[in-house]
Amino acid sequence: MNAPHFTARRSAVYLLDQILGEGRLMSDLIASGKLDRLEPADRARAQRLANDTLRGLDRADRLLNRQLRKAPALHVHNILRLGTVELCMGGDAHGVVHELVGLLGNDRRHAKLKGLVNAVLRKMAGDAGKPWNDLRLPRLPTWLREPLVAAWGANPVNMMEKVHFAGAPLDITIKVEPEGWAEKLGGALLSTGTIRLMDAGQVSALPGFETGDWWVQDAAAALPIQVLRPQPGEKILDLCAAPGGKTLQLAAAGANVTALDLSERRMQRVTENLKRTGLEATCVVGDALEHQGFYDAVLLDAPCSATGTIRRHPDLAYAKDGSDFGELIALQARMIDHALTLLKPGGRLVYCTCSLLPDEGECQVDEALARHDGLHTDADALNLPGVDPAWITEEGGLRLRPDYWAEQGGMDGFYIACLRR
Repeated sequence: MNAPHFTARRSAVYLLDQILGEGRLMSDLIASGKLDRLEPADRARAQRLANDTLRGLDRADRLLNRQLRKAPALHVHNILRLGTVELCMGGDAHGVVHELVGLLGNDRRHAKLKGLVNAVLRKMAGDAGKPWNDLRLPRLPTWLREPLVAAWGANPVNMMEKVHFAGAPLDITIKVEPEGWAEKLGGALLSTGTIRLMDAGQVSALPGFETGDWWVQDAAAALPIQVLRPQPGEKILDLCAAPGGKTLQLAAAGANVTALDLSERRMQRVTENLKRTGLEATCVVGDALEHQGFYDAVLLDAPCSATGTIRRHPDLAYAKDGSDFGELIALQARMIDHALTLLKPGGRLVYCTCSLLPDEGECQVDEALARHDGLHTDADALNLPGVDPAWITEEGGLRLRPDYWAEQGGMDGFYIACLRR
């Protein structure tokens, strides 16, 4: 049994303090073991509570501003934010208020604010929280919203924000026979072959997880390998491979896969996923720009802003500010140039990013085509089941956005292009 101070709510507040106060990413916090003292179900709940709060932060602050003369210290503010979101989304008033007020009991700095927190949250459980559903949808931060509106228009961005606020269902890639597994898992089989679960609960408790029959992977993230069309026995390099979903797809297709990533810690996760699923690949820790060899195909899932994944990772909108875009775009160009040197004659390079910014997708490929004589995009590779022809771009890439399939839960923002000489 967990000690009282390691509850899901307390851990969720800690995550909020780190994300909103220190600019840390939730994935980094979890990977560093910050939730390891919780049982699996409580770990999942802590993440869900923190993500729900981040998605609803704008609404929570609007309601709290009506009750507070001034914003309290961040830790107290985050307790109020979490409580407001949970109460307005139907949480049990007694349980929410009692535990969150109790978090301040042994806090020397903030114990005197117990009365304030108790009073405000009780109001939120009553009339003060009723306007929740009437408030505007939370918007993306200005540093991201403005370039997205410039690229795609206000209405698509409004729809993206609606999808972000709703949260993401769980998408699963199956090794074999997705039709049968859709029925076993109680999910829907999407037109691109992914199984989607709208209310999955604890992932590790689902049938087939321990036996390695599937892995979690957003529907959009599964498409680059379908574009690559790996064949049994082909020698394929997966650059920047972690966390390994695409490596697993390549291995499941029978390819001879080399998975490379700069991070030893992240590569350990790839190794663990390969072991769980019973698939094989050669795992290498190293710099993609220094790797040598010749391959039938290369997948370059390049480091990027990750702006396409905010519907699953709402912390990105608060932990980032866009200041690293220029550096990332320059790195992507260097990686494309180097990846092309690793191809055998007639080989193919699939370049992709989980970004909504054209500078990391369409523009990046346009510039690569201009730099390399004889390089062209293979538009035929994009003719896949479930892919809307309207998603294919002028330069011959595939643009995916969260507002696509909005009524089915959306998808990650991705850009994918298959390049050949």
